Amino acid sequence: MAGFNVNAARAQRLEALGRTWTFELDGDVFELPTELTRRTARKLAALDDNDIDGLLKLLVGDAQFERLDRHDLTMQDVAAILEAYGTETGLGLGEG
Repeated sequence: MAGFNVNAARAQRLEALGRTWTFELDGDVFELPTELTRRTARKLAALDDNDIDGLLKLLVGDAQFERLDRHDLTMQDVAAILEAYGTETGLGLGEG
């Protein structure tokens, strides 16, 4: 019998967190995944540190990014979203 079951641990996390994390902006709701794949993490790591649009597009996807881009989002808004996202999912994005 194996020790640690990755699938069981993942199922527990997803049950506790759900598959998506949401935030609202001006009445528009956006979803981000509560877990990131290694592939997505590699793409995030390859982004320039100042590529905020690239970061947001990777997290929310192309369709949601189109909607998000219509809003007048400030850098402080982005920082607040990433902080809340990291705290609630344990991902810690945006930390230096």
